[in-house]
Amino acid sequence: MVSTTFHIGGDLAVLRLGFGAMHLPTGPASDRQASLAVARRAVELGVTLIDTAHLYGGGANEELLAEALHPYPDELLITTKVGVARSASSGEWGLDGRPAVLRAQVEQALRRLRVERIELLQLHRIDPETALADQLGALRDLQTEGKLGRIGLSEVTVTELDQAREIIDVASVQNRYNLLDREHEPVLRACEAAGIAFLPWRPVAAGASGAQAEIASVAAEIGATPTQVALSWLLGHSPVILPIPGTTRIDHLEENLAAADFFLTPAQRERLDRLPAQA
Repeated sequence: MVSTTFHIGGDLAVLRLGFGAMHLPTGPASDRQASLAVARRAVELGVTLIDTAHLYGGGANEELLAEALHPYPDELLITTKVGVARSASSGEWGLDGRPAVLRAQVEQALRRLRVERIELLQLHRIDPETALADQLGALRDLQTEGKLGRIGLSEVTVTELDQAREIIDVASVQNRYNLLDREHEPVLRACEAAGIAFLPWRPVAAGASGAQAEIASVAAEIGATPTQVALSWLLGHSPVILPIPGTTRIDHLEENLAAADFFLTPAQRERLDRLPAQA
C-alpha cells in the first residue's frame, strides 16, 4: 500500500500530493480571482503542501497565496524559495546567494506570507559565485533566530547534497523529475536513503509518441487519465517523493489530486519503468 503522507524533516506531516503555485497569474483582476479560487480549492480538496518562490513574480506569488489562504489552516505548509534575484541595472533574473540577499528575501517572504516563521525554506539554486558555506550559513542563522523551521535545496547533484549535509540538516530537495525524465534518479535515491523529502518539479512531462501511447494504454486499463498515471507512478516509485503539480484551472487541479486514488499493478509499473527516459 502506498503511503499518502510524509514527515518532512522527520516531524512535519504533509499529504504527499501537493500543489505548485508557480503558474498562477497574479495580474489582471479576472485572472487574479481565478488564481485565488484555484488556491482555495486546493486546500478544500485536502492539499497540505503548496510550493512557491521569490522568483515567481518577485514575491507576487507569495502575496497571492496569503490573500487566498491567510489565516492558514494548521496543517497547511507553504514552502518558498530564495536565492534568485533581479539585477537592478539590467532587470534580468540571476542566481544570487549572497547572505545579505538571502536574508532580505527571507524577511520579504515572512512579510508577504504574513507569518513569523517559514516552516520549510528552500535555496532555489546554489550560487557558484558564493561559497556554499556562506549561503547555507546565512539560512542556518535565520533558522537559529526562529525565522525558518527547516531548510531544503533545489536542483542539486548528489555531491552538492553531500556537501550541504555537512553544513546543515537538509529536509528536502526539489529537482526536475518525472516518469520520462529521470536524470536525477541518483539524487532521489540519496534522498530516499537519508529520509529527505524529494519534491519533483515538472512532475508530468511530454515524451516520445511511443511512450505517450503506452502511458495512455495503462490509463485506459485503470480508468484514469495519462496525467493521473504519471502522478500515480511517482507516488509508488519512492516513498520520499512529494509531487507538486501546478495548474491554473480547477478541473485540472481536481484531476491531478485524484491521482492519489489510482493504483498501478506491478505489471503496469514494470511496463512504465521500461519506457525510455532521460537518466
